[in-house]
Amino acid sequence: MRSTTLWRYLTLSPTLLLFLFLTVLPLASLFVLSVHEVEWRDRIAHWDWVGMANYAHLAKDTLFTAGILNTLIFAVVAVSFQMILGFWLALLTQRVTRGQLVYRTIFLLPILVPGIIIGAIWKLMYSFDFGVVNQLLLYLGMTPQDWLGDSSLALLSVIVVDVWHWTPFCFLLLLAGLQSLPEDIYEASRLDGATGWRELRYITLPLMLPSIIVTFLFRMILAFKVFDEVYLLTGGGPGTSTEVISFTIYRRFFTEDQAGYGAAMSVATFAVIAIAIAAVSRIMGNKDPEAGV
Repeated sequence: MRSTTLWRYLTLSPTLLLFLFLTVLPLASLFVLSVHEVEWRDRIAHWDWVGMANYAHLAKDTLFTAGILNTLIFAVVAVSFQMILGFWLALLTQRVTRGQLVYRTIFLLPILVPGIIIGAIWKLMYSFDFGVVNQLLLYLGMTPQDWLGDSSLALLSVIVVDVWHWTPFCFLLLLAGLQSLPEDIYEASRLDGATGWRELRYITLPLMLPSIIVTFLFRMILAFKVFDEVYLLTGGGPGTSTEVISFTIYRRFFTEDQAGYGAAMSVATFAVIAIAIAAVSRIMGNKDPEAGV
């Protein structure tokens, strides 16, 4: 028994060491950088110790607070809509037999499109002068809107793009969960006279809760890291209306050359996201019927 356990540890150790090398070491380096200020003099990086000064400055940074707030709003709203739409599409296509491949291919198309193409397509669609969205509003007798230039509409416009882009991800995972549910339970419920709504409420949703929680957490983690859609569509503007934390960190690191402060912002963001994900996981885990077993 002891030799078996030792063998397991030995076989897992290379993977564990690689994991530590690729995660713990970069995080430790980032933290070390966050307590320094880096200046380039004579083509040499000079690290000056500043202690916790970079972290102290975060509370006064309006761009950082705006980025955190916008990221939270973006993640919660976008992922909620993606989960609802993805689950609805999964329910619609679950029992489809004819044309199943066609339906699923169409639903998966947005997630296959590269980010740069998505930015170009939606920027044209949102164009005030000739965009298809405003043309449709004119056709309906409504006033055209500056979707990416109006601070009250810009974040909503980016959320719409993200919902269109990532709903197929939720659809795919939830469809896999639905297809793994045992069919005999549904047959027994139909014999008892259960309607479609009762099946959904009392059978499908409780059985799908683990899949829903996993999908939701995956998407929340990815949504907190949103960058390309903001960069391509609005560049964080107008003002700070679409400033998300990934874009703020990008500014500090690469356009303002504040490596130490950018590292502090990265560490603080990592902590906030970890706490938020842990809280959501705990809340949703408490709703899992198997959690208390």
